[in-house]
Amino acid sequence: MENPVTCVWETTLKCNMNCGHCGSSCGNISSDDELSTSEAFSFIDMCKKMGLKWISLSGGEPFIRPDLVKLLEYLNISQIPVNVISNGWLIYKEILDEIKSNNISNLRIMISVDGPKFIHDSIRCSGSFDRIENSFGLLNEYDIMTGCVTTVTKKNLNFLEDIRKFLVKMKVECWQFQLGLPMGNLQKDSIISPNDLNYLINYFYEISGKDGIYVFPADCIGYYNEKINKIIKESYGIKYNVDWAGCHAGIRSFGLLSNGDVVGCTSIRDKRYIEGNIRNRSLKSIWEDPNSFAWRRKFSYNDLKGDCKKCLHLKQCLGGCFNTRFTMNGCFDSENLYCTRNILLKGK
Repeated sequence: MENPVTCVWETTLKCNMNCGHCGSSCGNISSDDELSTSEAFSFIDMCKKMGLKWISLSGGEPFIRPDLVKLLEYLNISQIPVNVISNGWLIYKEILDEIKSNNISNLRIMISVDGPKFIHDSIRCSGSFDRIENSFGLLNEYDIMTGCVTTVTKKNLNFLEDIRKFLVKMKVECWQFQLGLPMGNLQKDSIISPNDLNYLINYFYEISGKDGIYVFPADCIGYYNEKINKIIKESYGIKYNVDWAGCHAGIRSFGLLSNGDVVGCTSIRDKRYIEGNIRNRSLKSIWEDPNSFAWRRKFSYNDLKGDCKKCLHLKQCLGGCFNTRFTMNGCFDSENLYCTRNILLKGK
């Protein structure tokens, strides 16, 4: 088994918001068992030894951790590039001064934007849109790379152009979009329909690279779709084939929960898929255990059901995003209704 390339680290479950689409149901909650600073340093050491290429710090809200700059500094010393995914509320000059004074580089701060002001604030809280506008301005002032994450639901599907215009104004170059899925706070009746998927892909296809914004589809969107392939090639500046090679969970990536639990994907919240805890075992031991991540590593195309079995890509694709199928259908082996080839096959 090759070493992992990347990780999503859910640094805390504490958050100053309780967003309508939060998959972790975060909020102003107690999280006394999250990793201490020294334990976090130990985890970073493990990642460095395994040759991790980059890491994303998520939450909750990472800026709630009083030691966040220390973690960023240690990651910087360890030469592991970092994305911090934030709601943008707690980004102040003081913390940016600390980041700059510690010469922290290879850092991008990704702020979630859910729509124009009235949509964004209705999903998060009153005043949050004004705060992200201020935060983007500060990050530009401090010359820190920025990005945006948008979770697409029925509520904001028709406001993507409003978001784009805001990002152009804020000089944001990187925009990741992902499907809102029925987990945590988000209810199933808020999820866009499979029929909306082509509209979503067509929109990002048309605007990719426009006004200097490059878009990055999350792994829950694709697969073997020529427009998605072109978006990825353009955004990453590559020319080779970028066809979907299967879910990376437990293969090239993993997730770490705030208490040290190792999972294949932080979006899959079921406790049955916790592979171990770094307080008890090394990351290397967990990763190399032949029984770890069995739900992904031992999944076979023969396990697939429904129309996925009819697809010529089934052996490599394995049904696309596992979490999409798990949250929408309750199991991994079901067909992926949010695959554009599946939609085409059904004649929708």
